[in-house]
Amino acid sequence: MLIDSGSPGAVGTIGITLTINGERRALQVAPWTTLLDLLRERLDLTGTKKGCDHGQCGACTVLVNGTRINSCLTLAVMKDGAEITTVEGLAGLAQREGKNSLHPIQEAFVEHDAFQCGYCTPGQLCSSVGLMNEGHAKTRDEIREAMSGNICRCGAYTNIVDAIEEVMHQGDAR
Repeated sequence: MLIDSGSPGAVGTIGITLTINGERRALQVAPWTTLLDLLRERLDLTGTKKGCDHGQCGACTVLVNGTRINSCLTLAVMKDGAEITTVEGLAGLAQREGKNSLHPIQEAFVEHDAFQCGYCTPGQLCSSVGLMNEGHAKTRDEIREAMSGNICRCGAYTNIVDAIEEVMHQGDAR
């Protein structure tokens, strides 16, 4: 099912198609629209946070075709045809694979109290899934290094690494 989320042919816009959290969408966007602004302001997917708006904090991390990116540094038109997963879509990934209502990393974050204020949590969750999809990090030090682009001002890093380690050892990386 294709959902049309824009006025066709609007002057100065470009037509793109994105699959966002499993839903295919046809959109008209201005060429300068970042993926972050499209998600938050046009599509009301406000789980993805605008932190620094310079790609330094990781609060805006989403998955594009399973790979983690900073959505504040990415123009929406650059991702035409891509599959985007936001924090709102993580549970849907798990459900499509026949698992519980939450993604395993979401469950592990809750179990390990891997958040405090919660502002960075959506980016941390998406980055965690991307990290596990990449398959490079095997040790706590490698996890910490691979997650270094996601800043937690409250300092929940130890609990975040604990949650990632748990899910990695369960083999539920996606």
